[in-house]
Amino acid sequence: MSGRDPSPPILLVKSMDEFFDATWEYLYALIKEGAAGLDTLLSPLHFLGPIPVIFFLAFVVVVITRILKKYIHTKRLVELEANFQHWMEIREQATRCEDSEKGRAIAKNIDKAKLNRAYYDYFLESLLLSFVTFMLPVFSMAAYINEYYRAERLMELFGRNYVLKFGGTDPIVCGALFCYICSVVFISISFWIIKLISKRYFRNRFEQEEKTSSAHHVAEQSMKHSSSN
Repeated sequence: MSGRDPSPPILLVKSMDEFFDATWEYLYALIKEGAAGLDTLLSPLHFLGPIPVIFFLAFVVVVITRILKKYIHTKRLVELEANFQHWMEIREQATRCEDSEKGRAIAKNIDKAKLNRAYYDYFLESLLLSFVTFMLPVFSMAAYINEYYRAERLMELFGRNYVLKFGGTDPIVCGALFCYICSVVFISISFWIIKLISKRYFRNRFEQEEKTSSAHHVAEQSMKHSSSN
């Protein structure tokens, strides 16, 4: 036997501090390898310039966050949402009471006893989930862009140390991170507008089809009534 200990280094720590240090070293190495791999994948797109590359990265991140939001729902979040909706319905029923004073008093008691706590738990769970589904991907990509598209690297790749420049004699220059944040905001708003327009379009189309169907039904009934006479 060679006498080499087959155990991984992370298991040979003598204290909790050493454990965290070793864990961070592994994570840091993993992050660096992932960033280097992403840099290699993006290298064929560098001929387009910094703006298309950064916009593409922002678009990919927004799409990923939307997919994560759609499919990641914890069991606790579902239960907390159901509990919040339950007490909200009870509160609304109390406010519709014939005795308005009594209804307001009951609603106030519900707020203090159950609804405020239910809303706080639901909001906190939603916030924690949004950190995983939105903030973590966005900030991870922001850290990558801030490191791999810094001014020196921009000069090396694109021949300039900025992404955008405004003005002539005393220009205002924008770096990669600022352009990335603006792109994420723009793309997120665009998705929201497209979704809103689509909902209104399909709702109006459905209502129009319902009206057309109703008119045809009335016309058929009229024709049947006329023929019977």
